[in-house]
Formats: sequence, structure tokens, C-alpha cells
Amino acid sequence: MTRTPLDPRRPLTLRDVSEASGVSEMTVSRVLRNRGDVSDATRAKVLEAAQRLGYVPNKIAGALASQRVNLVAVIIPSLSNLVFPDVLGGISEVLEDTGLQPVVGVTKYSPQREESILYEMLSWRPSGVIIAGLEHTPAARSMLENAGIPIVEIMDSDGKGVDSVVGISHRRAGREMAAAIVAAGYKRIAFLGTKMPDDHRARKRLEGFIEGLAKAGLELVDSVFYSGGSALLKGREMTKAVLKRHPEIDFLYYSNDMIGAGGLLWCLENGYDVPGKLGLAGFNGVDLLDGLPRRLATMDACRHEIGIRAAEIIAGRSHSGQIGGEVVELTPVLQPGDTIRKR
Repeated sequence: MTRTPLDPRRPLTLRDVSEASGVSEMTVSRVLRNRGDVSDATRAKVLEAAQRLGYVPNKIAGALASQRVNLVAVIIPSLSNLVFPDVLGGISEVLEDTGLQPVVGVTKYSPQREESILYEMLSWRPSGVIIAGLEHTPAARSMLENAGIPIVEIMDSDGKGVDSVVGISHRRAGREMAAAIVAAGYKRIAFLGTKMPDDHRARKRLEGFIEGLAKAGLELVDSVFYSGGSALLKGREMTKAVLKRHPEIDFLYYSNDMIGAGGLLWCLENGYDVPGKLGLAGFNGVDLLDGLPRRLATMDACRHEIGIRAAEIIAGRSHSGQIGGEVVELTPVLQPGDTIRKR
């Protein structure tokens, strides 16, 4: 009997793929294990059906085949971004006395890499998945929907999740930052960002930011993007370039604190009056800011609490007691620091 929408927690089986592809379970097994003589046409039919259904082979053999292992798949885009180690810390803090062990995969902001990592992790039948973001390839989303285990998508609440969601509204964060900048009297504003369009959360913050400026009758003077990682050097380079093009700019909003910190250091070294003539702000509220000559304005992304709340759902310790389908939206707080004029 094939899986139905009324049975969302039953894992897919070889029989489901067999019925969807019109070939025997034995043939399906041969194709998925890459064993035996199978025609190219049959192989293509089986692989198409498996991908469409979101079926992932079970690598747990023999007597363990019907069980789950005490692993939690944690899939994040980066370890060099200072946000995600804090998230992992929250996850580990909750799971350390549950018997569950997090296993981490890093996607480097690549949807295809995320799909591949998810496939491999699900094949070991983990007890749950914690995955960053709400945007996935169709195949990855199908695998998540049909995994038959708790799924928690983290960091973002702007969209519909597969199962449970723990995060913040990045559009709201962008709008609130725009409101604070406008209230401080800045009018000629530029945005400097990284990893777009692959970093959907930064994209949503920018969308919210533009909405917030429009409400005040303002538009961005300039936007600068690059495809590298979050780096102090890149922040310096981008800041120098945008201020050379538009010396009239009086505020720079960065997609994260790392490039914002680089921009702040460049501005101070080159004699800019911060925040009197030029204001700056980043995003994430990372500890790096404690070591700067001036505290960069930012917004806390609730990263540690996100890790805690996600792990609590996986471990069955949710605050609400709800089983599946839980949405936890946390509220980031603006930290004006020393780079936005006092009202």
C-alpha cells in the first residue's frame, strides 16, 4: 500500500518506489544499490521515481534495518560564519544528556550540496534532522517531507516549513533596522551584502529593509554584493569602493557583522566621523564586535536560543508539548552600539 498524505510519518519503502516505477522491489533494490544487470531505461525509471518520492535507501543492515540510530543530522551552510558555531553550541547543550549525537554537514550555501548531504545523512536513518533555511531543491524537500522523522528548519520563519520551524523573521528585522536608521536622521543609505541569492536570509532582510525605507519615502543610493565569504578584508574593500562612488552616502547597512566590522575599521582609519556624518550597522550580534574600537550597531539573530529550541523539539522536550508542526518565532533586538546617532 502506497504512502498517503494522511500517513505523514511512515517512512517510504522499496515497495513505494516499486509501485511508482512499475518494476519489482528486487529490481528497485538492484538499481539503488548499483548491483545486477538492469537496463538503462529501467534504471532511469527507478531513479526518477525514487527522486520524485523523496526515497532514500536505508544503509542500516540486517537486524537494525527497522530501527533508528541515535544521530541527529545537523545541516548548516558554513562553519566560518560565526553565527553557526553558536547554533551548534545550543544544539549540543540540549542533546548532551539525551543519548542523541549531532552529526554536522556543511553545504557552503549550495542547494545541490545540501541535497547530496541530506541524502547521505538520511540513508543512515537518523532520529531527526535540523537544517538551516526554508528553501531547498525539490528533491531535498521531498526527502524531508518523506523522512518519517522530526524535521526542524532553523534560522528563518519567513515561509512555510516542512515540519517544525525555529527562527526569526528576517524581513521584519530588515524593516526594523530601516526604521531605526531613518529615525536617527540618515537619508542617503547604501547596502553591502554577501552570498546572494544563495543566502536567502540576507536576501529577505534586504527586502524588508527596502520596504522600511520606502515607508519613509527613501530608496537605496547603492547596493554592493559579492560571492565570497564573510570577511573583514572584503568589508574594507566594499566600503572604500561604495564611498568613492557616492561620497554623499551617510549610512552603510551590511548584511553581516564581519563585513560591517571591516567597513568600520576602514572608516575610522580614514578619518570618517562615525556616527556623526556616517552611520554603520551589521547583523548577527557576534562576539567579534566586543573587540572593535567602537561597537558596531547590529541586531542579535538569537542564534544560541535557536539551537536550543530546535534540539528540544528533536528530543521531545518542546515547551508547547506539541508533536510536529511547531513554529517558534524568536524576536531579535536592535543593539545600536556606537555607530548610529543617538536620537
